[in-house]
Amino acid sequence: MEQARFIKTRKHECQDCNKCIRGCPVKAIRVQENCAQVVPELCILCGNCTLTCPSNAKQVCDDLPSAKALINCRRAVVVSLAPSFVAQYPGVRPGQLVRALKVLGFFAVSETALGAQEVSASVHALMRSKPNGIWISSACPTVVDFIRKFHPDCLPHVCGVLSPVLAHCKVLRTLYGDDIAVVSIGPCIAEKKEAEDHPALLDVALTFEDLDFWLAERHIKLSEVVDSPDDRFEPKAAEEGALLPIEGGMAPGLTGKLEIDDVGFVAVSGMPNVEQALKEIPEWKREQGMFFEMNACAGGCINGPKATRGTSIARRRYDIVRNAKAASEFPRQSSIEITQSYEAAPATRNEYGELQLREALRTVGKYAVEDELNCGGCGYDTCRDFAGALISRNAERMMCATYTRKLAQKKANALLQKMPSAVVIVDDELKIIECNSNFVRLFSPEDEPTRNLEGSPLSDVMPFSYLFRRVLESSEDIVGHDIRYERSILTSSVFTIEPHSVMCAIFRDISEPLFQKEQIIDRAREVIQKNLKTVQQIAYLLGENAADSEIILNSIVRSFTPKDVEDRGGGMSERN
Repeated sequence: MEQARFIKTRKHECQDCNKCIRGCPVKAIRVQENCAQVVPELCILCGNCTLTCPSNAKQVCDDLPSAKALINCRRAVVVSLAPSFVAQYPGVRPGQLVRALKVLGFFAVSETALGAQEVSASVHALMRSKPNGIWISSACPTVVDFIRKFHPDCLPHVCGVLSPVLAHCKVLRTLYGDDIAVVSIGPCIAEKKEAEDHPALLDVALTFEDLDFWLAERHIKLSEVVDSPDDRFEPKAAEEGALLPIEGGMAPGLTGKLEIDDVGFVAVSGMPNVEQALKEIPEWKREQGMFFEMNACAGGCINGPKATRGTSIARRRYDIVRNAKAASEFPRQSSIEITQSYEAAPATRNEYGELQLREALRTVGKYAVEDELNCGGCGYDTCRDFAGALISRNAERMMCATYTRKLAQKKANALLQKMPSAVVIVDDELKIIECNSNFVRLFSPEDEPTRNLEGSPLSDVMPFSYLFRRVLESSEDIVGHDIRYERSILTSSVFTIEPHSVMCAIFRDISEPLFQKEQIIDRAREVIQKNLKTVQQIAYLLGENAADSEIILNSIVRSFTPKDVEDRGGGMSERN
């Protein structure tokens, strides 16, 4: 599988929650070895997976070192600043942001909104050339990629112009020359792919998150930056193009007003709404030309994957509208050539037959239509969608919550039934949750061993349920407690599974011949081990004592023996 370059998964942080699959509008996620990875050939870089991941396992590629390298090369590096900076940094003056970027080493700062104005002017001219056509905005690279991969039938309706950021790059290179480097800064992840696909226009794409990290690294606080009259946007401030980041923001450049009506302009934002609109466009009945402004992010770029979430969309939209200027001319005339053709790149999606889907569903314990709960726990909308992902190896069986639960229950039941002891699990009301056949044989010998005691009060089955009550109230386990029951002696252990909620008990009849035999063997082994240790200790002590005795006796003999005899004895000893 091709490795994802723009969004990667930190494997050890992935928590198997499947939220990224639920959040992905095109299901461009492949789960392998319990890790959810982005499938690049399907991904449209909407960034939803980075927003929905609760453990921050989805990471956007870090292009900050590349931007720093450009500045260190002493090239003139110009910033293309997304117009949503107004909502990203409320209360910060444009001059303060420009000054901060210059402190970081940038040569000049310009508004991407200037490129948006060029796009609006070019689209307006296209619409006039074909009044009754259907046009889809090319401003959002994610929407364009979505159409190329999943709705290629709508591709002829996409406006054949560059995106605002690439159009702005052309404006900057016309102004400063091709020797400059351009770095875009905004809330969009898809611009990183634009930089990769158009290296002659855009060198590096950074997000607002990257910029925040860079400013913090240099200990720059925007609110404390002191700017001067020279700290301004080059070559000039934008006008109606500053409305681009809100839903319907292209309207002033096309209709001369911000209000959205159903005459010839339709604004759609959010991938679910975009997909619904694209499905209807081929059969759209109309009496005049239509323009669809589509944005992958609900509410517009102000709600991009790397935009601030500190304020509401309503507040961010208000800030954008309040700070934008009215167009000084309408219709605006385009000053540069920004024609762009888009080619279809249909994503490969296999279609599977009924037999294949049914076989895949059987592997997760779904044998009938009634078993298809469509709970969405796996991240897919339906069990059949999940089955297709299983066949294409984009999913694993353990992603199915019902299958996993049933599998765990089967394993637990098998373990209980194989245990030689009687086992029972009870709840806080002292009702039986689960028990094995040995428990039934021991306490209900008149019943069938397979009798289901689930839900039965424990006091109806055994006479010493008080042990469970004691453990329930104190949470202190009872281990190795012997009980006389009828003609048997039971050794019991009652312990907590969930404090004050679920308990388990194990009983064994120690008067059983088999148990006695096992006990005798264990005791014999224990005695043998103890005897071996004792023999070893005796041998050690005997050896040590013999040596000590010899030393003491010799010293006593020497003390009572005359010197001349000792010398003669010594001589005899040496000769011997």
